[in-house]
Amino acid sequence: MSYDFDTLHPRHGTGSTKWSRYPEDVLPMWVADMDFAAAPQIIDALRQRLEHPLLGYSVARDELRAAVVADLWHKYAWRVQPDELIFLPGVEPGFNMALHAFVKPHQQVVVQTPNYRPLRLAPGNWQLRKIEVPFQATAEGTYTTPLAELRQALQGAGALLLSNPHNPLGKVFPREELQAVAEACLEQGALIVSDEIHAELCFDGRRHIPTATLGPEIARRTITLMSASKAYNVAGMKTCFAIVQDPATRLAFNNARAGMVDSVSPLGLEATHAALTQGDAWRQELITYLQANRDYLLEALRTRLPGIGMHAPQGTYLAWLDCSGLGLEDPHAFFLEQAKVGLSAGLEFGDDCQQFVRLNFGCPRALLEEGIRRMEQSLGQR
Repeated sequence: MSYDFDTLHPRHGTGSTKWSRYPEDVLPMWVADMDFAAAPQIIDALRQRLEHPLLGYSVARDELRAAVVADLWHKYAWRVQPDELIFLPGVEPGFNMALHAFVKPHQQVVVQTPNYRPLRLAPGNWQLRKIEVPFQATAEGTYTTPLAELRQALQGAGALLLSNPHNPLGKVFPREELQAVAEACLEQGALIVSDEIHAELCFDGRRHIPTATLGPEIARRTITLMSASKAYNVAGMKTCFAIVQDPATRLAFNNARAGMVDSVSPLGLEATHAALTQGDAWRQELITYLQANRDYLLEALRTRLPGIGMHAPQGTYLAWLDCSGLGLEDPHAFFLEQAKVGLSAGLEFGDDCQQFVRLNFGCPRALLEEGIRRMEQSLGQR
């Protein structure tokens, strides 16, 4: 490989959220933040930007808008106009803005579970009623949407909060299922708020399908949220972009900042431009490395960690581990206290997910091996 994903870069003392939560003897494998150095092209672009000493309020330059438009066409054959992009300091502000702008107090918001905690909690930020529709595990080792239950939940709903590729399941929606979900929303007049922040990380030759590409009417009713933050490991740059193709929807969405959602940092805009114009070779090698990590984890669960199940992630770098076969009251607490491995607790993602934990395998192989070794040893010592 041309790029180095094996080097361990110490992060204690850097203010890292991931590495600051727990004592230093705990290996953190929780938040969706990879332990790889960002692409050298991005670091070089940031250095060049810092040669100019002013870092004032900034807007997306025409060059950045053109880069996003070109990237969406190249990756997804999605024709987007530059003025259809709205730059924001994160996906989370984006889906909260959408709920604030478009969902009326008497309407509910539908969320498929398990799901990313801030997305699950977003309806409550606006005193909106939430209906959760659980995914169904299949015999083929995947998760699927129960369409009848989804259609029922969408009756009278103002919006569906969609995660694709899905966090924490690692599910990449196939076209037929995504089309059915989108059409169910259209039937009920529900807005689709599609969190597609992991769109560029798909495994086994899969290709992400942006929800808004499924048809003109679906595009008109969809707010898509994307970012370079996950695929290029620049989450701390706090930069994302919303694609809102309907002019009236775009105006209402942008007006919903409510004094809380400000402009984007100049360095975040620069990092995004460098990622999309210079970082694709790095991203392709990253996907190869992550897929190998996923396969290593699958084999370790099969041979060394009996009692833990996992449907192989189709994308992202997040593994949803079913620990119900271990007979533990609280798997998250057990692995934290006995293995010194900090995972994400299942209850963050759903009220019935006590027996699950989420593991981040976006790290050098040595860290993944160490995490597995610690978990195996803790279970062997019970």
